[in-house]
Amino acid sequence: MRSAERFALPLILVVALGLRLWGIHHGLPYVYNPDENAHFVPRAIGMFGHSLDPQYFVNPPAFTYLLHLAFWVRWGSRTAVGEAFAVDPSTAFTIARVLTALLGVASVGFLAWAGARLVDRRVGLVAAALLAVAFLPVHYAHQAVNDVPALAPLCLSLVGIAGVYRDGRMRDYALAGAALGVACATKYTAGIVLLALLGAALTAPNRWRGLAFAGGAALAGFVIANPYALFDLDMFRDGLARQSEASTDGGGKLGLVADSGVLYYVSTLTWGLGWIPALAAAGGAVWLAVKRRGLALVLVPAPLLFLLFMGLQDRFFARWLLPVYPLLCLLAAIGALEALRRVPAPALVATVLLCAQGLVFAVHNDLILSRPDTRALARDWMVANVPEGTKVVIEPIAPDQWAMDVGHPSRLTRTGHRWDKWRTSNFRGRRVKLEDYERTLSPAMLDRYSRAGYCIVLTGSLQQGRALREPDAAPKAVAYYRELERRGRVLYRVSPLAEDRSVGPFSFDFSFNSYPLDYARPGPEIVVRRIC
Repeated sequence: MRSAERFALPLILVVALGLRLWGIHHGLPYVYNPDENAHFVPRAIGMFGHSLDPQYFVNPPAFTYLLHLAFWVRWGSRTAVGEAFAVDPSTAFTIARVLTALLGVASVGFLAWAGARLVDRRVGLVAAALLAVAFLPVHYAHQAVNDVPALAPLCLSLVGIAGVYRDGRMRDYALAGAALGVACATKYTAGIVLLALLGAALTAPNRWRGLAFAGGAALAGFVIANPYALFDLDMFRDGLARQSEASTDGGGKLGLVADSGVLYYVSTLTWGLGWIPALAAAGGAVWLAVKRRGLALVLVPAPLLFLLFMGLQDRFFARWLLPVYPLLCLLAAIGALEALRRVPAPALVATVLLCAQGLVFAVHNDLILSRPDTRALARDWMVANVPEGTKVVIEPIAPDQWAMDVGHPSRLTRTGHRWDKWRTSNFRGRRVKLEDYERTLSPAMLDRYSRAGYCIVLTGSLQQGRALREPDAAPKAVAYYRELERRGRVLYRVSPLAEDRSVGPFSFDFSFNSYPLDYARPGPEIVVRRIC
């Protein structure tokens, strides 16, 4: 058994790496996730044009600094990186995504180490295997955003926390604190692991001195990874305030419907982590509360309080729960191993039961990501079938370069073909936020399009679905889409579902990932119609 355990972790890490690299080039040269396209890669490149002050703290900059370093190693100068990114952003985003994937794999290894120190090697391996294949950590390891990168220092902090729980040595306090500081400098909500550190310290020796030491190390780690939080304090405070407003401004996200945020997040665990792992984590929490209360103080409060805190916000996204996934994996491993204690080879059985759902859906998602996006297919059809100079209305379902690309060596440019991008916001002579696009629509817009010669209208379920999900919030948009369906003649339709079936009710989560097994390709449903 010991021999098998020695080979288990390398196998888990190889599987984790494969799942995270498969489909890593999805969508390129266009980046369809708005957060990935706007926040980290462009700001890391922007630092070549000014100081290392990110001048932006809505998201903490540790991941941005890492990308900036990687781009400096790859290109070396402002001119080189600027030219490379302008000609083809694919290389920069591929580098960023690979770094995200590698940090995701590192989090798996650190979690195995933390579980072994906290309980035993079997718990560490089972928890690591679950984190390696769980759908949500795998999917977001394909995106150059900070959710998965934050898991690596977070799990390293758990290694130190496990040492605090076991022995209370100062070096473990230091590791727990420093890694926690870096995790917070990567994603603010990673700070929830502070509760695990406090729980570990309650029964540990050197409690107060150790916590003071850990606090100093956390501050040092945070400042090293985010130095301009001190040097540009006013902008840092403004960024924190804007981040807080983003999670409480429910009015901006049309289509984001949930009666209870807490129930919503609980439901996301059934697919983001898996049904059996979610139930096993609940069972593990109950078992610890009854049998091992000291360990329960380390692992249980953080997920519960985080679930409650996030559920009381006005906006809900499944990936926002990722900071507690490592703790949930540990609880699931403990719960499953205790339930299967009298079964032969309980660790193997527990691993299979906990990992089966995640592995199936992660492989399916990777397979989908490796296929052309519906927006790429629609773009190719437009290039082949829409004459040059045609006036076209295109909803904001893709980045601007997708429709106004004159510099990238794509099929659009090579054919010398170009069409005008036209949105309601431009038609009215003012800019609107992406979330407000539907609120600008009305059936009268179709007459204005026709009079101006914009006879082809492209719509996507990313936009239309939001209005249809909340018809009372955007009644004119609903009327607009109904009138468009009545007046328009369908020229082209492509769906992410098999056999090009229409997508169902709008879901923010499933509009940005390919969890449902009836998905055949990534992207929204797109329809091109002629209205005049």
